[in-house]
Amino acid sequence: MTQNFGFTLHNSDGKARRGTVHTGRGDIQTPAFMPVGTVGTVKGLYLNQVKDAGADIILGNTYHLMLRPGAERMDRLGGLHKFIGWDGPILTDSGGFQVMSLSALRKMSEEGVTFKSHVDGKLFEMSPERSIEIQGLLGSDIQMQLDECVALPADHDTMKSAMELSLRWAERCKVAFGDQPGKAMFGIVQGGDNVKLREQSAQALVDLDLKGYSIGGLAVGEPQDVMLSMLDVVCPILPSTKPRYLMGVGTPQDLLRSVAHGVDMFDCVMPTRSGRHGLAFTTRGRVNLKNARHAEDNRPLDEGVNCTASNTYSRAYLHHLIRSNEMLGMMLLSWHNIAYYQYLMAGIRDAISTNNFAQFAEETEACWAAGDIDAL
Repeated sequence: MTQNFGFTLHNSDGKARRGTVHTGRGDIQTPAFMPVGTVGTVKGLYLNQVKDAGADIILGNTYHLMLRPGAERMDRLGGLHKFIGWDGPILTDSGGFQVMSLSALRKMSEEGVTFKSHVDGKLFEMSPERSIEIQGLLGSDIQMQLDECVALPADHDTMKSAMELSLRWAERCKVAFGDQPGKAMFGIVQGGDNVKLREQSAQALVDLDLKGYSIGGLAVGEPQDVMLSMLDVVCPILPSTKPRYLMGVGTPQDLLRSVAHGVDMFDCVMPTRSGRHGLAFTTRGRVNLKNARHAEDNRPLDEGVNCTASNTYSRAYLHHLIRSNEMLGMMLLSWHNIAYYQYLMAGIRDAISTNNFAQFAEETEACWAAGDIDAL
C-alpha cells in the first residue's frame, strides 16, 4: 500500500462532481464505472482488455467467491488480486443482495443471515463481522457493510425494519473493519422509496464518519424517476468530501442522469450481460446485432469508440457470430460495451472539468434518441 484512502473533489458542475478516489493500489478517476467481475472474471474479457478500456477498478462478489473457491482458500493463494492478475483497486460487495436474490432459503436475525447456497444447498451463516472478514481475506480495497436489501415495491414496515437493521450492522462492520491503511469500508444507505427513511439512514451513516457511502436498494424494480428522486434526498446529506457509490446501476442513461444528481461511482452487469445476448450500447443508443438489417453491413459498430471490437469488426460479422451463437460474438460485444461505458464516463469527466456537463448530457441524450445509423 502506497497511500492512505481518500477522496479529492476537483470540480463541481451543478450537482455533478469530478474527483479522484485514492487507494493504496492506485487512484480511481470519478465519475467511475466499475466492471463487475462476479467470480473473479469480467465475463468474456481478459482483464488487460478491461484495463485498456479505461477501467481503474473492478468489482468482486463476496457471496459467490465465498462459495467458490472460498475465502480462506483465496487467502492462502495470495488474495483476489494475485489470483486473477489485477493490480488495481477492487471493490467487493457484502453479499447481502445475492443472499436476497439467489438463496432459496434464508433467515434474517439480529446476528446476521443464515442461507443455503444456490450451488449445492450447503448451509452458511454470515454476520456483519464475517462479511468483513471474508472481504479482508479476499484482499479487497473497498469493502461494503452487510445490509438487508428489500425489493421494491415494499410496505413501510418492511423497509423500516431492513433500514434499521442495516444501520446496526453498519456499526458492527465499522468495528470489525478497524483501521486498514489504504483501504475503506463504505456504509449503505437504505430505506426503499421512502423519503424519511432514506434521510434517517443517510444521516445515521454520516454520523458514523465512514470513508465512503453507498446508496443501495435502488434499481430493484422501481422506475428511474423514483431512483433519481431518492438521490435528491440522499446526496445532499452525504459529505461532499467523500465518495458516493450508487450500487447496481445501470444503463448509460441511468449513469448520465445519476451523475447529474451527485453520484461518483457505479457498477452493473448490464454491459457484459447485454453483450452476451447480442445487444450493444453505442453513441447512437442501443443496437441489436441479431436484427437482419446488419447482415450485409460492412460498417463498424461504433467507430468513435477506441476499441477493436467497436471500430474494426463489421456489423455483418458481429451479426453472423451472434446469430450463429458463437462465443466470439458474445466476447466482442461484451468488450465493446465495457469500452463504451468507459468512453461515456471519460466524456462525463471531461465535461464536468470544463463546466460543460449540461450541454454534454443534452447532446448525448439527443444522440441516443436519434437512434442507430440508417440501414444500408
